[in-house]
Amino acid sequence: MFLEDKARPNCAVVGVYGHPQAALTTYYALHAQQHRGQEAAGISTFYYDKVKKKMRYAYTRGEGLVLDVFSDSKIFSDILIGSSAVGHNRYSTTGSSTRANIQPFNMTYHSGILSLAHNGNLTNTKSLRKKLIDEGTIFQTTTDSELFMHLIAHSRKKTHLEQIREALQIAHGAYSLVILTETSLFAARDPHGVRPLSIGRIKLESNRYAYIVASETCAFDIVNAEYIRSVEHNEIIEVDNETLETGKIKSYKITDETPIAKHCIFEYIYFSRPDSKIFGHSVDKIRRKLGKYLALESPVPNDDDEKVFVIPVPDSANTAALGFAKKNTEQGYPSAFEIGLIRSHYVGRTFISPGQDNREFKVKTKFNTVRGLIEGRHVVIVDDSIVRGTTSKALIKLIRDANPKKISMRIISPPIISPCFYGMDFPSKEELIANHYSSEQEIAKAIGVDDLKYLSVSKLMQTVPYDEGIDYCTACFTCKYPIPIEEEISKESNEN
Repeated sequence: MFLEDKARPNCAVVGVYGHPQAALTTYYALHAQQHRGQEAAGISTFYYDKVKKKMRYAYTRGEGLVLDVFSDSKIFSDILIGSSAVGHNRYSTTGSSTRANIQPFNMTYHSGILSLAHNGNLTNTKSLRKKLIDEGTIFQTTTDSELFMHLIAHSRKKTHLEQIREALQIAHGAYSLVILTETSLFAARDPHGVRPLSIGRIKLESNRYAYIVASETCAFDIVNAEYIRSVEHNEIIEVDNETLETGKIKSYKITDETPIAKHCIFEYIYFSRPDSKIFGHSVDKIRRKLGKYLALESPVPNDDDEKVFVIPVPDSANTAALGFAKKNTEQGYPSAFEIGLIRSHYVGRTFISPGQDNREFKVKTKFNTVRGLIEGRHVVIVDDSIVRGTTSKALIKLIRDANPKKISMRIISPPIISPCFYGMDFPSKEELIANHYSSEQEIAKAIGVDDLKYLSVSKLMQTVPYDEGIDYCTACFTCKYPIPIEEEISKESNEN
């Protein structure tokens, strides 16, 4: 179950090459990235069939969490054999939540076998799908990720690299991909690099290295992988047997000219785990800085010389709240960071509330208050964002029941005013609370807090790192979309 005030995460991808336990390594990496997708999981491996004397693929996919889909250890000993694998955690942003849409996708085509996993959203899906259907293509799924498979299969280029590169030039939008062929592991980020993807290596007993690619580096820690670097925007990397021998990762451009990157700024605010490094930078460090800049811009003064209690909405706001409390104190407003909300990590996605679908009850299954910390105190609730506002209202009511003296709320992002077309599940404009009220004061009254402040766009842009050729996508806060969107997709979003 996800709280409805949150943007739902996109997906996680993993690729492993040259590891004797490639599938198991992929499994652990997917488990570490479970926060990016909880609807379904899948792993595909490639192995050499000695009887038929050719490469074949094996796969296991299923609905639910990684631990549930791969609960039988025989999957790894008897089915998912081979030294290369790709994996995927799914949360659907395009395409319904059906078994057919679970990745990785596998195919046999004129150039051999191929397996693919995708994180992101394409923005020219409808025109591409129509063109391929008119040419006789039969689609097996409703997800835009399948388009990559057909574009690669339709290519008349001679090599896997050329086929993949041609497909990526035709498909527009946000994508981080891992693609497994009979001889190589490919990984790519779209020309604007909206979604993250990193490369690591794992030292084997033979003093050689296996290679791993994953959406977040927290996947590297669990398998003892060494972080090498981020896959660059507009880059295709290739790992093959030559890489295993020399340690050299091959690199190619998708388009001849590389545009300025437009990294998803919401990855730093909410999606990624704080212990990850994405786009080459520490999420924890940036999230603390978000809290500090929020305190600089909108401090919370003390009442009657008492400390204010800074309480994060766990888990994404934890480190931001630490930064806020520290900077608020430094400005002369003594503050204490406290864990005043306890989150249950064991609420299933299909938790049944008694009698009816009651939002207030759902919040109580997710959170509980530490009454002794809250009662009679001026509390500052720090959260990463407010989307619809409905669950925030229920959460504030829960905190009110603990009898605080005053509730202030601070949000480490600007108001969300636009849907996302690049892989985040933000609702339509009409559903966003920031589009229903003209001021922070009105939103504060609507959700039940005494005062509310968001981080401004200008302060947000001061917190994030700027490497050469790097900028950020802030469309959800500004309506400025860096990648063109098909008119039909934009219209549908506004009508939904």
